[in-house]
Amino acid sequence: MKKTDIDKIMKKHKKDFEDLEIYDRTRQLPFQRKRIDITLSVETINKLRQINKKTGIPISRIIEEKF
Repeated sequence: MKKTDIDKIMKKHKKDFEDLEIYDRTRQLPFQRKRIDITLSVETINKLRQINKKTGIPISRIIEEKF
């Protein structure tokens, strides 16, 4: 395989190769999800539920998007 072909593939799939490098180091893929427990005020939970009803986006996704 020519170096130019390799460079094209590396450029086209750069994010995939970076994800695999992260996996090699941590044994976790960066797009995997984990469940955690957090404590939120009732007011915050109610706001999240309102956003959920308006948009249809799950509360966990709303929280993720804020970070």
